[in-house]
Amino acid sequence: MLIKTFGSAVFGVNALTITIEVSISSGNKYHIVGLPDNAVKESLRRIESAIQSSGLKMPRQKIVVNLSPADIRKEGTSYDLPIAVGILAASGQLSAERVKDFVIAGELSLDGGIQPVKGALPISIQTRKAGFTGFILPKDNSREAAVVEDLLIYGMHHLTDLVSFFNETAVFEPIMVNTKEEFSKNTSLYDHDFSDVKGQESIKRALEIAAAGGHNVILIGPPGAGKTMLAKRLPTILPSLSLEEALETTKIHSVAGKLSAAQSLMTERPFRSPHHSISDVALVGGGSNPQPGEISLAHNGILFLDELPEFKRSVLEVMRQPLEDRKVTISRSRLSVDYPASFMLIASMNPCPCGFYNHPEKECGCSPYIVQKYLSKISGPLMDRIDLHVEVTPVNFNELSSPYPSEQSITIRKRVIQARLIQESRFANHSGLYYNAQMSSNMVRKTCKINGDSLILIKKAMEKLGLSARAYDRILKVSRTIADLSGSKDIEMEHLAEAIHYRSLDRNNWAG
Repeated sequence: MLIKTFGSAVFGVNALTITIEVSISSGNKYHIVGLPDNAVKESLRRIESAIQSSGLKMPRQKIVVNLSPADIRKEGTSYDLPIAVGILAASGQLSAERVKDFVIAGELSLDGGIQPVKGALPISIQTRKAGFTGFILPKDNSREAAVVEDLLIYGMHHLTDLVSFFNETAVFEPIMVNTKEEFSKNTSLYDHDFSDVKGQESIKRALEIAAAGGHNVILIGPPGAGKTMLAKRLPTILPSLSLEEALETTKIHSVAGKLSAAQSLMTERPFRSPHHSISDVALVGGGSNPQPGEISLAHNGILFLDELPEFKRSVLEVMRQPLEDRKVTISRSRLSVDYPASFMLIASMNPCPCGFYNHPEKECGCSPYIVQKYLSKISGPLMDRIDLHVEVTPVNFNELSSPYPSEQSITIRKRVIQARLIQESRFANHSGLYYNAQMSSNMVRKTCKINGDSLILIKKAMEKLGLSARAYDRILKVSRTIADLSGSKDIEMEHLAEAIHYRSLDRNNWAG
C-alpha cells in the first residue's frame, strides 16, 4: 500500500515542503531514498523501536520510503515522525483519511517520545503558504509555530498521540497564541539603564546618535573607563521591534534552535556578545549544513565585540561584506543560502597593549610603533565601515560620587524614537530601508545635501584625515541623523562638524 505524508526541509530562513511516500509490499528489507543524509538513513531504526515501544507493530515486509523532490538533500531528524505516520497508515494501524491535510515534523526517541526540532517557525509559515490545514510537531516547538495565524497547530508528546489524533479516538485542542498580545508583552524590560552610568555625557550622546540612525560604533579607551557598561545599555534606548522585525528575528533563532519551549516570539532586540576566540564560521555562519552565525543571530539587534584587536584578523575581515550588504550568503557545492545580517556593530578596544595611551593621568609605556602595530590589527576597510569612533575617558571622582541621578534610558529612548519616525517617513517609499545607516551611496547623495560652507569643511576634513569615499558617505549619514535628532530639515554646519568629530582613529595624533 502507498501512503503520502508531508514534512519540510529548512534552507536558510525559509522552508520547502517535502512529500514522503511510503510503500509496503512483499519482501523483508527497509529502504529509504531521496538523497537522505546519515541522520535520515538511521531514522528507520529509531522508528522501529518507537513503534514497538508504543505497543504498535512494525511491518515485517519490504518498506520503501521516498523523500521528494529527490534531488534535494534531506538532513536532520525531523523526518522521523512523518515517516512513522506513513508506515503506520500504510500498514492499516492509523487512519490515512486526514494525513494529507497536515505537515508533520519531529524526532522520535526509542520509547516513542517526540523530541523538538529546529526551524518550526519557517516550516509553519511554509505550511500555511502551501495551503495545508495544520501542522503537527513536538510540544516543545508548538508555541513558536502557533505565532502563524490561520493554521491549526497541534503539539504532541508521544507517537501514540498521533495515532489517537488520526484515528479520532481522542480530542486534541490546537495550540493558540495571541501574536499581538505576545508581542506587546515583556517588551522593553531591561535590567540595565543609562542612569546607572555616572558622567560620560559625551559618550551617551554618541550612543544616542548611533541608536537613532542605526550606526556602527567603536569605543576606544583605557581599562575600567566604562566601555562595556555603556555598550550593554545601548539596547535600552533602541526602539522596540516591530511585529515584522520580531517575526524575522524569531525565524533566525528558530532555525538555529535557540528558542526555549516557553518562547513563541522574540520581543526584545537581540544582543550578541561572542568571545574573541570565536571562529569565522561561528561568526558569519556556515558548516556542511549551513547554520546562521552570530551576525545573523544579531539581526535587528546589536553585535558587541569586546576587545576588538584580540579577535583573529580573518574573523574580522569576513564581516566586511555583511556590514555593507546587511546579509550573508553561504555557498556550498549543492546549495546557496542567504541569512539576513542587519545589525548594529558595537566594538570596544584599548588604545594600546597596556591600555593607557592618551590617558589624562597615567603614563603609557608603549612606543608609537607598538601602538601603531596594535591599532593595525584592525584593517582600514573595516574601520571605514564603522561610523562613529568614540574616545572614552575615565570618570573622575566628583562625577562618580555625584548624588545627582543621570538621565534615564526611557528619556533618551523617546528622542531616538522621534528621530526614527522622521526616518521612517523619509524612506516610506523605499522597501527594506528604515533608518539612515541603511542608505546606499545614491540615497546619500539625494538625502544628505550640504551647502557651500559645509562642503568646504568636509573637504578640509577629508584632506587632513585622509578619508576614503566610504568614510565620506558615513560622515554624511551620521550628520543626517544628528540633524534628525535636533528636528532640523537640513544638515547644518554644526551637525557636520559633530559627525566629523566622531572619526577619532582617522586623526594623525593616534600613534603619531
